[in-house]
Amino acid sequence: MKAQKIYQGNHDWVLFGRDPHKPDKIIDTNQYMIVADGQALLLDPGGIELFSSMFASVLKHVKPEQVTALFASHQDPDIISSLGLWDQVIPNAKLYSPWLWEGFIRHFGMENIEYSPIKDEGGSFKLGSLELQFIPAHYLHSSGNMHIYDPVAKILFSGDIGAALEHGDFPLYVEDFDQQIDKMRYFHQRWMPSNQAKQNWINRVRQLDIEFMCPQHGRIFKGEQVQTFLNWFEALEVGIAVN
Repeated sequence: MKAQKIYQGNHDWVLFGRDPHKPDKIIDTNQYMIVADGQALLLDPGGIELFSSMFASVLKHVKPEQVTALFASHQDPDIISSLGLWDQVIPNAKLYSPWLWEGFIRHFGMENIEYSPIKDEGGSFKLGSLELQFIPAHYLHSSGNMHIYDPVAKILFSGDIGAALEHGDFPLYVEDFDQQIDKMRYFHQRWMPSNQAKQNWINRVRQLDIEFMCPQHGRIFKGEQVQTFLNWFEALEVGIAVN
C-alpha cells in the first residue's frame, strides 16, 4: 500500500491507498491519517481485506499506541469492516461515527474501542491541540453520514462525495476536471439519493475555506478544482433509480 503526505505543518495528513496487492474485485479506497501532537486519527480505515497492508503502512509513521482515534463516516464495509482487527491492536482508542450506525458498526467487532457517537448536527473534537469539525452529510449517500474539516490545513475529508471508481496507479490529484466527470457521474447520480440533501451539503461546505477536498475513492480535488466540483455537483440530478 502506498503512503503519501498531502499536508505538512504543525500537523500532518497522510493518504494510504493504491494498494497493488488488493484483491481485483475489491474497489480501491483512500484511507487518511492525521497526526497532531503525537496523536493519530485514522479516517475511514478500510475494509478487513486491507487491514494487514494498512496496519503495516501506518506503523511506518506512528506507533500503535499513538493511534488514539478512528473515524467512520458511515457504516459501509469498505470503510470500517476492519474494526474488529483494529480493536485488538489499538484497544484504548475511540471510534467517532454517527450515532445512527452504532448498532450496525458493532457487528464488525468492538470489544475494547470506545464508540463516541456524533450527533446529527455534527460538532467538533480535538486531536492534541488541533480542533477538527464534524460536517453533516446526511443521505450522501448514507442516511447517517459525516465528513471532517480541518480549518488549519483547509482540508475537507468528503467521504463518498467526489468519489471516482478508478483502477491501477492513477494520479493523486484531479488534473483535468472534464476528463474526471465520466468517472464520477453515474456513481453520484445513483448513490446520492436526494437533491435536497445534496444542496444542503453544498450550502454548508461553501462556507468553509477548502484547499483540498479528499474523497474516499479516487483523486483529490485541489485549489480551484474544489469549486469546480461543487458547481458540477450542484447542477447534477441525483437519485436516478427512482426517475
